[in-house]
Amino acid sequence: MIRRLSHMFACAAVAALVAGAVSARPHLSEVDEINDGLFVIAVAKEIRDYCPEISARTLKAYDFLWKLRKQAREMGYSDTEIKAYIGDDKEKAKMRVRGEAYLKEHGVTYEDPQTFCALGRVEIEKSSRIGALLRAK
Repeated sequence: MIRRLSHMFACAAVAALVAGAVSARPHLSEVDEINDGLFVIAVAKEIRDYCPEISARTLKAYDFLWKLRKQAREMGYSDTEIKAYIGDDKEKAKMRVRGEAYLKEHGVTYEDPQTFCALGRVEIEKSSRIGALLRAK
């Protein structure tokens, strides 16, 4: 009887380990769909913060953010994991580097707010994911 219980326990432990390995998921920083969405929001925010001629489409931005959260939850991430990732200073720094590279690549400089406006208008005109979160005043 003890041998049988011991065998059953061992089988259950192996099954739990296998299930854990199958459900293991990458850190949110490695999930492109989520990172790309947060990048879109970050760049749109930077444009509207520095360009006085462009404002946010606030409801659309919140809707977009909620959809990203829902997508992460559907991938198995908890609210705690999502909040921890979004609040992580190292991840914010990585996003800032990525965003600044994008801005520089598109001719934007912090010394000239009109360069933010020019990029914002281009993004709005081509109806990009960034442009969809912006509105020309």
